[in-house]
Amino acid sequence: MAIRQPIVADQFYREDFAELNEQIESCFKSKLGPSVLPGKRTAKRILGMISPHAGYQFSGPCAAWAYKEVAEAEIPETFILLGPNHSYPGDEELIFNLDQDWQTPLGKIQLDKELGKKLLEKLPFATNNPIYHSNEHSIEVQLPFLQYATRDKLNDLKILPIMVNFLDLEHAKAFAKALTELTTNITIIASSDFTHYGPIYGYTPFTTKTKDKLHNQDTKAINYIRRLDSKSFLKFIKKTDTTICGASPVIYLLETLKLLDSKTNRLLIYYTSGDITKDYTNAVGYASIIFEK
Repeated sequence: MAIRQPIVADQFYREDFAELNEQIESCFKSKLGPSVLPGKRTAKRILGMISPHAGYQFSGPCAAWAYKEVAEAEIPETFILLGPNHSYPGDEELIFNLDQDWQTPLGKIQLDKELGKKLLEKLPFATNNPIYHSNEHSIEVQLPFLQYATRDKLNDLKILPIMVNFLDLEHAKAFAKALTELTTNITIIASSDFTHYGPIYGYTPFTTKTKDKLHNQDTKAINYIRRLDSKSFLKFIKKTDTTICGASPVIYLLETLKLLDSKTNRLLIYYTSGDITKDYTNAVGYASIIFEK
């Protein structure tokens, strides 16, 4: 099978195997991270999670919280990775990549091609097009953390990477139904940063008390997400015109979690890039949320 090579190694994360491993461990140990490396694996099940996809110097400690949970839980048959599309315009809503295993500096990751083919057959609004994935970072940035979190079970690690182009609630429901009819032995990773604030993002709905207002706006979005309230989350997005880049993957995650009967969830951490740089002129929110039975 062809290989999807990493495109943001040495930009978003280190390119060298040993240096990347050290960088990931430093995210776990950092002040904004969980402060410790993952402990022993247990029988708990993680049904889904939201994890950011910025450079590791900014969002890595946030991601470490969620991947610590993954490292301490059962390994599912397949990790479904849902990422937004920053790279290519297009009319297709769901874009699969069933032609390539994925490579990172930590090694190759096996594709669950069989599940992907069956799911694609059920979804008329989906297509298979690896070209769309070739320059998109949102899924790739999750993978080194996922490999680290499953380093004791790498032979069992399988992924299904799917790019979600549009916000369509009915299609999200159809996706959830089709997927859960095929398998429930999954963990869904929605790759998303939260509000992108500032002139470089073209989003300045407030100009005073930016830190607090940015935090408050993202908190409202997170509260809808934690209630699995897709409709209110969508209304909030339209009302505020908020720049949550992974809103589409999040909607797909929420609808699937309902069918997986997720009852509990935890916000593990929230902070912004401004909390690191101490400059809120331009700042991005990051949250780590896990969903369980």
